[in-house]
Formats: sequence, C-alpha cells, structure tokens
Amino acid sequence: MSTLEARDLITDKTSIGVVETRYHTFADPPDELRLESGETLGPVTLAYETYGCLDREKANAILVVHALSGDAHVAGVHEGESNPGWWDNMIGPGKAFDTDKYFVICSNIIGGCKGSTGPSSISSKTGKPYALEFPFITIADMVNAQRCLIDYLGIEKLLTVVGGSMGGMQVLQWVASYPERVRSAIPIATALKHSPQQIAFDEVIRQSIMADPAWRQGNYYEYGQPEKGLAVARMIGHITFMSDQSMEEKFSRRLKNGNLSYKFAPDFEVEEYLRYRGDNFVKRFDANSYLYITKAMDYFDLSGGKLIPAGKDVRTRFLVISFKSDWLYPSYQSQEIVRVLKRRHIDATYCELPSTYGHDAFLVEVEDQTTLVRHFLDKTYNGYGVVSDYDA
Repeated sequence: MSTLEARDLITDKTSIGVVETRYHTFADPPDELRLESGETLGPVTLAYETYGCLDREKANAILVVHALSGDAHVAGVHEGESNPGWWDNMIGPGKAFDTDKYFVICSNIIGGCKGSTGPSSISSKTGKPYALEFPFITIADMVNAQRCLIDYLGIEKLLTVVGGSMGGMQVLQWVASYPERVRSAIPIATALKHSPQQIAFDEVIRQSIMADPAWRQGNYYEYGQPEKGLAVARMIGHITFMSDQSMEEKFSRRLKNGNLSYKFAPDFEVEEYLRYRGDNFVKRFDANSYLYITKAMDYFDLSGGKLIPAGKDVRTRFLVISFKSDWLYPSYQSQEIVRVLKRRHIDATYCELPSTYGHDAFLVEVEDQTTLVRHFLDKTYNGYGVVSDYDA
C-alpha cells in the first residue's frame, strides 16, 4: 500500500486507518498458566490490537473474539498492506462497534499461529518449535489467557464480549468463567456444544492433515508445511461455511474454460475456487494449530447447567444471533442457548437473520447485524433495559 493510500484510509471517516499489532507476554515460569488438562504453559504471548480510546471510567471496553482461523487483526490495515482486518466492516467510526464511542480489543488465541503462543512457537525448554509437545488447550484456556490480557490493560469489567462461530464459544465461556466481568455478551452463529456431525467434520479435517506424509507426526517445521493435507482440510471447512444457495448463486455449474477437459482437472469454477482457497490458506496458517483448535472446539461443552450453574447470580445481558441458511451452526443451536438463558431468567434477546450466505453470514451480513448490535450496545452502555425480545 502506498503512502497516499494509507493517508486516504486515515482521512476516511469510516476507517480506523493504519493499525499495529502489539504483544503481551505473561505466565513466566514458575507462574505458568494452568490449563484444563492439568498441564501448564509458560511463558505465554498474546498478540492483540486495540481501536478507539478507553474512557475515564474504563466502562466502554469491548472484547472481540475470533473464529477458528482468525487473528488479532480485526479492523484497519497494517502498514504496507492493503487488506483490512477480518471484521473491518463492523468496527470503526460510526460502525456497529463505533470506535468513536467504544474501546475495542481483539487478541489472537493461545494455540494460534498469528503472534500468540501455539504449536509453531519456540519452546523455552527445547529451543525448538513445540510441535506436538504443545499441551492440549480448551476454549476455557483461551478465555483464561484473554483474562490475563484484560487484567494487563487495567479493565475490571467488559461492556461486551462478541464473536461468531468459535468466537461465540469464547463469548459463552467468558460468561461461564467470569460473569462478574461481563456486562453483556453477543454470541453469533454458535453452539453450547458440538453435535456429532460437527465433531465428524473436524475429525475428517484433522485426518486429512495427518494423512499427508509431509506432516511428519507434527515435526515438519524444518521441512515445510504439509501443504496438500492442510489445503484439503481448508477445502472441506470452506464447503461447510457456505450454503447450497450461495454456492449456486456464486458458481452454479459454470465451467472454468467453457469445456470439459475429460481429465482430473478443475473443470468447474467451484473446484477452482476451493483449490484457490486451500492453496492460499497454507501460506498463512499452521497445520498443527488447525489440529489443536478444532480439538478445542470439539471439547467445548456448556450444555445443561454448565453455562450458568444453579445458584449463580448472573446479570449479563445477551444478544444471540443466528442465520437462517447456516447449516454448520444451525439456528436450533442458538435457540438452545436462549432457552437455557430464559430458564435462568437472564435478559436475552434472540434474532434469526434471513441470509443466503450460510455460516459465513456473520462476516458479511453487515446492515442487519449493525442495527441489532448498535441498539443493544447503546442500551447496555447507558444502563437501559431491553425494548424488545424474541423468544426461541
């Protein structure tokens, strides 16, 4: 990106402009981070970005938590780059998460590979990448690490925690682990636990990676990524992110070159697209991280009384959002969340948005989400009650 383009972004009233990733390191031995598995991890580094300003009372902080392959770069652009953050259409001046009003934080999870400690990080004990020596992590472990970052930033209570897909799981875990520190929560296109089908998809994804000889039992760092296996894994995942209708509208049965090749080549546009997505993914994501994170998602379970145990006083407000065409995290799973909340007399608003984009809708359906989020945050920030409610 040129200097002129960067200047244009800064002067654009709806853009955050150029941003920088920062890093917080904590849990130095012997005070390591204790994990749900019973193992410990330290030191731990979290990559994070912030946007907007923290108010004097430190009451306007919003934590955005990302999905499986996301990172801390949620809005704005990095110096010398042109691609904005993964939710740039929702974060910035005047947008759903208005940075003229709110202080927005996003961190890369532990187990990730975009600046936070994960399998590709160098172990202080061996001087080599952790690889499969990295301990198994859970959604709760990710949230505990985020809590350390929030403590470091001097924030006692978050105005809201928001995220879609695996991000939605982290939102729910924040309420389960630290309800006194969360005024409101916005879980989007997510679930209290993975269904057998969702676990099955993750297992096929993991097996495609591990079946690649280049995986080398996780010890591939000096040789290079298991590119074929990881690309196939991403292709599988990407199919689940889209809906039948969105694929029909985007590709139909259009041929790449107008004619059938009668070879095992990508004849159809959809084939070419999936190969493109897979090939690009291996350039930016670590295969072992994909294994660890999908396993953490499968382990996640806040069903029954685990989200809000009996006798626990929880005053967190909820806005639960799902999408009609999402078959990976179908609406009934969001409705289950709302039913649990209603049984505990929790202030919960639910909305199923009409969309043809499938699971990807939470990243692209900006207008409807903006209306819901802006109204919900305004009421929460100013201490008002809920105006309207949707029962599941």
